[in-house]
Amino acid sequence: MNCKVNSIFKKLNTPEQSGKKIGLFRTICAIFGGLLVAYLAMTLLVFILPGTAGESIIIPLMFNTLAWAIAALWISVSSTKMIALYKIFIPSTIFCIAIAVFILGN
Repeated sequence: MNCKVNSIFKKLNTPEQSGKKIGLFRTICAIFGGLLVAYLAMTLLVFILPGTAGESIIIPLMFNTLAWAIAALWISVSSTKMIALYKIFIPSTIFCIAIAVFILGN
């Protein structure tokens, strides 16, 4: 069991052979992970902006596409698959904790 986990971890930490190919794994991580990170960031922005949620929703709606594109590009330029996963899970966890703090604080 431990050997299997080490094998998967080693495979995820291996850089791509060619820097010209992004690869299917990083592409899927960039699309869906970028969307997740962008939506969580925009949800947090709704809580941070002053005013009611109805008034504050306009700015995150306008900037969601830009945030998604930036997050997807940031994830897709990762040198390894493990770094791409880190770039999804670490910001998502931080945004989820911050959103939970804002929800429970009110």
